[in-house]
Amino acid sequence: QVQLVESGGGLVQPGGSLRLSCEASGSIFSINAMGWYRQAPGKQRELVATISSSSRINYADSVKGRFTISRGTAKNTVYLQMNSLKPEDTAVYYCYALYNNFKSGWGQGTQVTVSS
Repeated sequence: QVQLVESGGGLVQPGGSLRLSCEASGSIFSINAMGWYRQAPGKQRELVATISSSSRINYADSVKGRFTISRGTAKNTVYLQMNSLKPEDTAVYYCYALYNNFKSGWGQGTQVTVSS
């Protein structure tokens, strides 16, 4: 079982920045990929960004050029730097991990609100 703990959400004005962090712990011998998804009220959960163990990165078109995903040196931590935030980025952001080759887990989610 993996535990994923997110931090860094909050309220920010349009055009502002936030940095989300997620740390994985538990019965992990390998992390294959980590990433971020988000779910806005009344909408389905959608991919934001993912990064594989080989550092292959994938972004949703809506965040390209504004968000940057990265992994910590310990490889069990993932970050999401969010710049030029827009009201439509408002959502609960969930950390995701694919580990031990075929298992997956989710964090509890952290709220990001972009509003003036």
